[in-house]
Amino acid sequence: MKLCIGLFGTCGGSTWRNGFIEKYNELGINFFNPQKDGWTPEDAEVEAEHLADDSLILFPVLSETYGLGSLAETGFSVAQAMRLDDRRDFVILVDPKPSDELASNAALYKESTRNRALVKAHLKKLNLPNVYVVDTLDEMLDVSVALYKASESTWKYRKFNPGK
Repeated sequence: MKLCIGLFGTCGGSTWRNGFIEKYNELGINFFNPQKDGWTPEDAEVEAEHLADDSLILFPVLSETYGLGSLAETGFSVAQAMRLDDRRDFVILVDPKPSDELASNAALYKESTRNRALVKAHLKKLNLPNVYVVDTLDEMLDVSVALYKASESTWKYRKFNPGK
């Protein structure tokens, strides 16, 4: 496990990571940003490593996309990653529906809204102590900083090989 925040979730043209990266740089917080120019299939290996090893994973599924892939990835990744190491933390944000600009495709809009409600309800029902479901990006940023700082202060006492 690595003391690092993985910035997963909504990609594409989304700029949600910009404020997080600025704040993390200001505070000296280690992070991984999977969204990069010139992404290639080889980058999937690096992403998979971070998803499996980072101490804190963020998964916002924002209204700016249908988010069907992110929704599936959120549920699958939380379940898989928790099996690998339940000492990790996850912060999830699922906007209730896609933006009105995406309503022109009624079938995708409806499916996305349904899947968002299901993912959020299932996550809350699981009531896992290391999964935090938040409602805004500001809240996600605050929670991520607090969790990172708590992990940072106890890092040397954790029972694992930190050099992994």
